[in-house]
Amino acid sequence: MSVKDPAPHMPDLGGASPRPEALGLPSIAEQVSQVPTSPGCYLWKDGKGEVIYVGKAKNLRSRMLQYVNLTDDRAKIPLMMQVVRSFDYVVVGSEHEALVLERNLIEQYHPYFNVDFKDDKSYPYIAITESDAFPAIKYTRERHRKGTRYFGPYTDARAARETIDTLRKAVPICISTCAEWKRCRRYLQSHPDDVAVANMVLAKRGRPCFDYHVGRGPGACCGAIDTVEYASHVRQVENFLSGRRSQIVEELEGQMREAAQNLEFERAGRLKHRLEVINGLDDRQQVTFPSSVSLDLIGFFREETISCACVFVVREGRTIRTSEFVLNKGMDVDEVELEAGFLKRYYDETSDIPAEVDLAVDLPDAELLGEWLTQKRGRVCRIHRPQRGEKSRLLEMAAKNAHHALNRYMVRTGYADDRTNQALLQLESALALDAPPMRIECFDISTLHGAFTVASMVVFTNGRPDKSQYRRFKIRADLDEANDFVSMQEVLGRRYSPGRMADARFAAAAPDLLVVDGGKPQLTAAMTQLEELGLDIPVCGLAKSDEEVFVPWDDTPVVLPSGSASLYLIKQVRDESHRFAITFHRELRTKAQSVSILDEVEGVGPKRRRAIMRHFGSMKRLRAASVEDIAAVKGVPESVARDIWQTLRAWEDDAVRTQDAARTQDAARAKDATQAPGVDRDPVVHDVQPEG
Repeated sequence: MSVKDPAPHMPDLGGASPRPEALGLPSIAEQVSQVPTSPGCYLWKDGKGEVIYVGKAKNLRSRMLQYVNLTDDRAKIPLMMQVVRSFDYVVVGSEHEALVLERNLIEQYHPYFNVDFKDDKSYPYIAITESDAFPAIKYTRERHRKGTRYFGPYTDARAARETIDTLRKAVPICISTCAEWKRCRRYLQSHPDDVAVANMVLAKRGRPCFDYHVGRGPGACCGAIDTVEYASHVRQVENFLSGRRSQIVEELEGQMREAAQNLEFERAGRLKHRLEVINGLDDRQQVTFPSSVSLDLIGFFREETISCACVFVVREGRTIRTSEFVLNKGMDVDEVELEAGFLKRYYDETSDIPAEVDLAVDLPDAELLGEWLTQKRGRVCRIHRPQRGEKSRLLEMAAKNAHHALNRYMVRTGYADDRTNQALLQLESALALDAPPMRIECFDISTLHGAFTVASMVVFTNGRPDKSQYRRFKIRADLDEANDFVSMQEVLGRRYSPGRMADARFAAAAPDLLVVDGGKPQLTAAMTQLEELGLDIPVCGLAKSDEEVFVPWDDTPVVLPSGSASLYLIKQVRDESHRFAITFHRELRTKAQSVSILDEVEGVGPKRRRAIMRHFGSMKRLRAASVEDIAAVKGVPESVARDIWQTLRAWEDDAVRTQDAARTQDAARAKDATQAPGVDRDPVVHDVQPEG
């Protein structure tokens, strides 16, 4: 894998200009204190004057002061406010107007810190050209035009085209790509007085298209249908796309019965075929409700810097389509902000508003968003969080679909490679390295009050785990209590000794970056050992508490941007080393507990031990045995049996205390260390205990 310069993707953290107070101007806080308390939208800007975040507020001054005073607990706020150099605001009449304006401003500026679609492409829609005398159906990615009704968005272009194809089999309607329809449209637009008698005019002037001959076109081009009957077809199509299929079925059944009564059997047959097309859709339906409900269920799945939303569109109790959208934010924003941001963007793009929108979280402004959707829909729409039942189950299913869709997107676009490239380049810049760290080695210590002390070494090559290079060490120092500094110095001395550096089982060259799990003290211990070995290896320490990176050339830790690819990578390296170390530590504890305690009992030699184990078959059965059971073993006196039983009881009591202490320590160390996604939990390991 090669490293290339990534495209600019975030504001310059240094800012392109100094803060206002450095120029003798009022500070941001002083300027915010003069902002009105009216509802409106605020726009934070960086040193270049570019908008980096847009938000709405019922009280502008109060909301903006939360940013300035860092009382907003979202993780991205401190980083964002480092970049802010100025702001604008727009006062409106109500919070509802602020919501609409916020959506328009985000669409205009595409701020970096706002939740938006990842690729910002235009999604497919199915549209009906209602302003035409004979409205046509079309597949389009165009922006919404006046006089055209849009259904969607769809994220699968093929599914949208197949929907049009299926729909035209059920309800004949003109398609906008038809050359004859275009000719008729041009004529009627230039002769508006002929619209009322369009069928008679077109019967003389027009000619039938191919779709009319195969039953997918109603024959508007040749005068086979008038505008009134055609309007009923358009209404059926719109009902179909809105999910109201029952109305179409009732109308078609009524027309079929009427045709049969009038002995129009050929027409009745065509209507029956259309009904079969519509009813056949139910055979493929997998997600249904027992009642006729209209709702959207939106599930989410988040990675570190990217996420996906999956929308189940349910109409009349049936899921009529699913759509997946990749978003430009992941775990770098909280779940509430992510879901609220998507909801605003999605329903700003579509006119298909349900009676209910189901999410997995409670939104603080759910009532306001519900009012906005109600106004767009023309009828009541509420935002709901189901706690149990079928809706809750379907939300989980939507989240699983979002997970799969995000994985497909990452594989298809090579997103993981791009993010790794960005991470390596960002680490090179932030840690002042000579080159991107193509080989990263990380060490971690795991112990229990000085007992079973081990160290792990994990290796990331080209930004990915290189499990063949993983190593683990037993610490030889005689420790009465936990001492990470002595342990770290020992393992580094063994790993980077001249003999180990020449060992084929290790890399032939020193790593580009050495990471130690811990803060300044652990970093100092590593630097001391490397100096004794005469090695010049770039090294840093990563503390768990605030995810701060300590470097030897500055007392102030380096803070990598929250949600950045570099922070994601270095946390993944650290967490993997911790997992690897604690796994080895637990293995040693387990082995120690399984060592035969019989060796500690006076009067039990190899022969009696073999006889006892042969009799009971396992330590578990031996621990459950009574004194009499043990004495029943051939060659074991009762006094020795009693000593064995007492020793086993004492050993069990000590084991319980040890396990309790281990759980406490493990829970404390693993509190902030989450498992890195995409890394196998059971790699092939090498128990390397080199001499020297």
